Amino acid sequence: MSVQDGGQGALEYHPCRYGTSRILFRGPRRLLDGAYVAFLGATETYAYFVEQPFPALLEDRLSVSCVNFGVVNAGVDLYLNDPAVMDLVAGARVKVVQVMGAQTLSNRFYAVHPRRNDRFLRASDRLGALYPEVDFTEFHFVRHMLGRLQAISAGRFAAVTDELRMAWIARMKHVLTQIRGRVVLFWFADHAVPAGITGPAARDPLFVTRDMIETLRPRVQAVVEVVASDRAVAEGTRGMVFSDFEACAAAELLGPAAHLEAAQALEDVLMPLVWD
Repeated sequence: MSVQDGGQGALEYHPCRYGTSRILFRGPRRLLDGAYVAFLGATETYAYFVEQPFPALLEDRLSVSCVNFGVVNAGVDLYLNDPAVMDLVAGARVKVVQVMGAQTLSNRFYAVHPRRNDRFLRASDRLGALYPEVDFTEFHFVRHMLGRLQAISAGRFAAVTDELRMAWIARMKHVLTQIRGRVVLFWFADHAVPAGITGPAARDPLFVTRDMIETLRPRVQAVVEVVASDRAVAEGTRGMVFSDFEACAAAELLGPAAHLEAAQALEDVLMPLVWD
């Protein structure tokens, strides 16, 4: 077990369920019978290898229960496919929705697993016609499949990215309509929101551009963008808890310093929304 600047022992995520949902979220489990803030998101919100992710840091700062509904590799479909979670999120005083990648959505070209949104299930006839030379049965993960398609034909791949962009905007509008109330859209990454579409080899969240986020701005109370500072990135895995086997995975993720920056940026925006 490797622990940078810490003690020995595995990090306990206290996995828990809420309501009738089948999804395991990061705990410890919070009580939902009072005021609470709900955090939806992917790997960065769940915060593998980080003892105090930004929702936990904000709980102390805001003096209100902060419920981490983040799921590793999640996309918007995970929440839309779970009405029990959507009802709980709708009941929160404020909702923070991390910007998640567009590749993790089922669309007119392919379907993803309803709970493990990074898993490729099947290609549609439309995608088969666009790429007749591809045997889609060999793919298990969406990113792998998309990387192959781009390598075969960048021209045809543009049709796929156009579909992902449209699906993401439509699905995000649907989520924002369902959860209602005070919503903060949250970009949290080691790079700024790109102006144009990037490829499958880029860093998460994939295929989301500034124009796509701006399309949603009128539907939310605020858009908060946190790009991990050079100092936070330079910290690497310092303060993270992981086994030797997990070292490579940990090196790809944002560490405690970046989560502290996220909490600091969100605190100023959330405080008046929570206590107004």
